[in-house]
Amino acid sequence: MYQKHQAFLLPEDPSQWSAPEKCEPTATQHQHVDARGASWNKRVLQPLDLRQANLCRMDIRGTDLSACLLEGCNLTLARYDKKTRVPAGFDLEKSGAVGPGAALNGAFLNGADLRGMDLRSTNFMGAYLSGCDLSGAVLDGARFVGADLRFAKMQGSRCIGARFNGSQLQQADFRAANLADAILDEAESIKGADFSQATGLNKMQLANLLTRSHIELDCWNPLTRQATRTTLESLLESTTKPA
Repeated sequence: MYQKHQAFLLPEDPSQWSAPEKCEPTATQHQHVDARGASWNKRVLQPLDLRQANLCRMDIRGTDLSACLLEGCNLTLARYDKKTRVPAGFDLEKSGAVGPGAALNGAFLNGADLRGMDLRSTNFMGAYLSGCDLSGAVLDGARFVGADLRFAKMQGSRCIGARFNGSQLQQADFRAANLADAILDEAESIKGADFSQATGLNKMQLANLLTRSHIELDCWNPLTRQATRTTLESLLESTTKPA
């Protein structure tokens, strides 16, 4: 098994080695393709044998792979969007790739850069997202139930209807996020989270969040230099101001 993987990663002649992220979709049909981290976005691919290929962390947003053979390929953390096309019968949402509707239950995404991604209806149940950058991402209907979002960057994200039940939101940055219809009340912890200029939270939701322990509410966020209580109270004040 070790020799098989070693042959996959290193050619017999080391001078023929090239970085996987530079791999183009014209690889020989007689060897496994290693295109980790490559960008094939917005391309229409000709028939290509990608069975058992290593395509993790690739950018295939807007890519048409419908003519390719994808059985057994590794798409872990590859990025796709609603314009990505795959062969009939291939379940992209359950492949480990990241995109709208993806099943990422329990996935390890600590520190991942997912800025501006379309992640509508994605299932992050129990996922590890500590330090993940989701700034500007579209997260409508996403499920973060039991997820670890400590120190996550969520500023400017759109989280309409997102569920944060049981999630860990310590030091999370929700500045200017759209939290309309989001379920935050049942989060495990909001200690040090910053909600400055967030929109969509109604008066009742804010009042419920402000009943939490002073240990959570009076914790200082070292990045934004504000306590959670201060950021929530600023939103409460804006909801009570006369139109």
